[in-house]
Amino acid sequence: STIELKLALDQQRALFQQARARLGITEESDDLRNVLDAAEVKKAAADLKETEEIYKRSQLLLQKQLLPRQDFDQTETRVSAARAAYDLAVQSVQNLRAQLPQYRASVELAEKKLRDAVIRAPFKGQVKERVVSPGQYLKVQTPVMVIVSTDPLRVRLKIPETMAGWIKVGDRIQVSVDAYPDKTFSGGLSRINPAVDPQSRTFEVEALLENSEGLLKPGFFVKARIPSGKIDEVLAVPQDALQYSYGVYKVCLINGDVLKETEVKIGEISGDEAEIVSGAKAGARIAVPVKGQALKDGAKIQIVQ
Repeated sequence: STIELKLALDQQRALFQQARARLGITEESDDLRNVLDAAEVKKAAADLKETEEIYKRSQLLLQKQLLPRQDFDQTETRVSAARAAYDLAVQSVQNLRAQLPQYRASVELAEKKLRDAVIRAPFKGQVKERVVSPGQYLKVQTPVMVIVSTDPLRVRLKIPETMAGWIKVGDRIQVSVDAYPDKTFSGGLSRINPAVDPQSRTFEVEALLENSEGLLKPGFFVKARIPSGKIDEVLAVPQDALQYSYGVYKVCLINGDVLKETEVKIGEISGDEAEIVSGAKAGARIAVPVKGQALKDGAKIQIVQ
């Protein structure tokens, strides 16, 4: 597990730092230019120097018969022990210096093992699906999860072939979804398919939408508006003139002084107006009800000029 690998890495780092501290190395270098500069050797050298000075004074006192032979022998023994300690310190530091690259290599190996145990996403995104379970043995290059990038989010649109000359890569678009009816999302066209579907007589375009808040989800159905410099004449009526019932839109046409309810099929909705695809002709007079009132088929009306 990564916890065990982290503990192993911490142990190797601690051993490496302890070795550097014993050698007195503080820079980012593994090289100790002089073994005698190590703190351990310096202390042993200081102890040896002090013991040798005591030994020299003891020799003078012994020659003048001012020091018992037994005390002199003890001083001589301490000098021999100090010299042995110094030689041992030098040898220990030399061995430690030789082992320092091995400590560093052990740290690097532990770091690599920890890196290899962590799965990192190749790009910023969210996990859509996990396809393996904890503890499961995997082969090399076995997929473990599906990641989706949601910012920016790519949207695919079907455009009628008649609009092929209206749009180009880089055009700004506005998108709305049913989940957020009062909010629009903006983006830009990034790709236009050069081929037209012979059955639907449409071609596909792709756009990248800004989705920093993460509101848009992959798989949403969207409605898009692509502003252009072209003007296409369509028949439109105020949305207030539409009456919706049981999945059918209707409007009330003015026929003399009588209202005639007619079923219509609507297309795009823009602002306060709705496109009429069929059911009414250009020039027809359509009644718009006063807010809070409803129009009825066959109702008498009076037109006031």
